[in-house]
Amino acid sequence: MLNFTTTGTATDMAPLLIVHGLFGSARNWGVISKRLSDQRLVVSVDMRNHGDSPRHTTQSYPDMAADLEQVLDHLTPIHGAFHVLGHSMGGKAAMVLALTRPDLLKSLIVADISPVVYDHDNTHLIHAMRDLDLAQIERRSEADAALEHDIPNAGVRAFLLQSLVTKEKKWLLNLDVLEAEMPKIVGFPEVSGSYSGSAFFVSGGESTYVSRDHRPTTKSLFPNAKFASIPGTGHWLHAEKPREFEAACRAWMTAIDARP
Repeated sequence: MLNFTTTGTATDMAPLLIVHGLFGSARNWGVISKRLSDQRLVVSVDMRNHGDSPRHTTQSYPDMAADLEQVLDHLTPIHGAFHVLGHSMGGKAAMVLALTRPDLLKSLIVADISPVVYDHDNTHLIHAMRDLDLAQIERRSEADAALEHDIPNAGVRAFLLQSLVTKEKKWLLNLDVLEAEMPKIVGFPEVSGSYSGSAFFVSGGESTYVSRDHRPTTKSLFPNAKFASIPGTGHWLHAEKPREFEAACRAWMTAIDARP
């Protein structure tokens, strides 16, 4: 089973499952998990080939959705259906989960991703991480300086370095599999049917990952989808505007929980 962490305690409000994106981990969502746990139990997972979760040879969305299904099959008999919040890769996995096991979800929240095939990939980041000579790295600041040439964006470097364990000289990422499976990660599987539950698609106002052209495809799979954007944010909207992102998710879940 995936490694997961729990924050807060169960209440009469539906619990929340948080699913991180590519190169992330449950740890990246610690601040938001803590804030949202004031009203409900929050569970955050490490996806396969990330963090402390098991390593596998595939990174397909059906496989990732099955991993989430296993976690929720373990938790829902105790806590009931979950709101499921997924960002980027995690959002696509959450969408496939909703389409295949809608009974496990109280609602779906997708952060800055659409159920479409993208033409970008992040292989260059994998190459930069793999080329880093960890034997020569004693402090994270040294790794940051070494990565600067290939990854000039300081925010991206800081995000990636959360998965570096300097003392153990290792990445908490299965870089070889993530590179081999990149076409699946930037893609979206052929799916049938639709999710008739409540779905909230929140995007960064300046992100290039979500456009209005994606809405017909999104609505065909999630006919009850609602859309919102957070101004002044890019793809990592939860890190760039955490208070606004938290408020949007909180308002959504509170409204859904209040329904009879």
